[in-house]
Amino acid sequence: MIYSFEDISHHYGVTPSVDDISFAIKQGEVVSLLGPSGCGKSTLLRLAAGLEAPHKGQIRAGDKIISSAGYALPADQRHMGLVFQNYALFPHLTLLENVCYGLKLPKKQAQERAYQVMHDVGVDKLANMYPHECSGGQQQRVALARAIAPSPQLLLLDEPFSGLDTRLRERIRDTLLHLLREQNIATLMVTHDAEEAMFMSDRIVVMNQGQIVQIGRPIDVYRSPVNAFVATFFGEANRFDGQVQAGQVQTILGAIDTPQLSDGQAVEVVVRNENLNVYTEPQHKADKPFSLVELHLLGGSTLIHLAGDGDDGTKHHFHAKIPGINFLQPEMPIYLAADQSQIFIYPKT
Repeated sequence: MIYSFEDISHHYGVTPSVDDISFAIKQGEVVSLLGPSGCGKSTLLRLAAGLEAPHKGQIRAGDKIISSAGYALPADQRHMGLVFQNYALFPHLTLLENVCYGLKLPKKQAQERAYQVMHDVGVDKLANMYPHECSGGQQQRVALARAIAPSPQLLLLDEPFSGLDTRLRERIRDTLLHLLREQNIATLMVTHDAEEAMFMSDRIVVMNQGQIVQIGRPIDVYRSPVNAFVATFFGEANRFDGQVQAGQVQTILGAIDTPQLSDGQAVEVVVRNENLNVYTEPQHKADKPFSLVELHLLGGSTLIHLAGDGDDGTKHHFHAKIPGINFLQPEMPIYLAADQSQIFIYPKT
């Protein structure tokens, strides 16, 4: 089954929420809608679930229209599971009863299926407890189990891990990804977390201001962002201005080839923190040293603040993120280098 969004537009009053959106989700594929708050991600999820109707375009399941400007297939006939940010568990039902809810099976078979999925997500021993007796992480697993139990053709996830601490979030999304692979469930997930989208997704749909900016595999969107918005959404970055001369942009990091841009073109240069390599010795004769300003240990990595002067006397402040604990000292000269393929240059608009 392929779910396709075809020329979808929607607005609240006179304010457009999504504009001319088209993409598809294959069976067993995880697609993430990634972007800042208010970009239209959750609206698309609500349109897929039948909670909103598009004002233009249509949503199909295979050859079957499930939603259009003049038609909406009832939500209970869409064969979809939905997990909200707030879990939306029924407080008066036990966790087992919550997972059984909506299963169109005889009671015994429904309970067996519910126990099986609860076991898969690690909450089967809590079956007789009520939501208020459980932690947020436990409730979130139950919400996932309830959505997966009916074996939906499409699973819709609305910021499903946003309320969890980092370690728990990593464990639960890993568990969920294995379940989705095992059951071959197509999944559409809304998130504003680029790392989460890269971990979970086969493809990422990057959105901004109600429109699609870029679609692709995580590695392609990360390594070949179409503009500065996408480049910086996938990691904190250093940004500075330049100008093309003789097919190059002269920067404090050296000359960068820009054969696709014309001479005299004003550009913005973007280099992510983690794409800067840090050395205590120059790699080339022309390398200029930077001054070490601050160090911040982040656990598995260290964030470094550096200052340096350009050829024109312009003061530059750079951030570099390097793996592990390091032993750099304030008095050490620091040299920077970067893979040219990961220095992104865009025409200034």
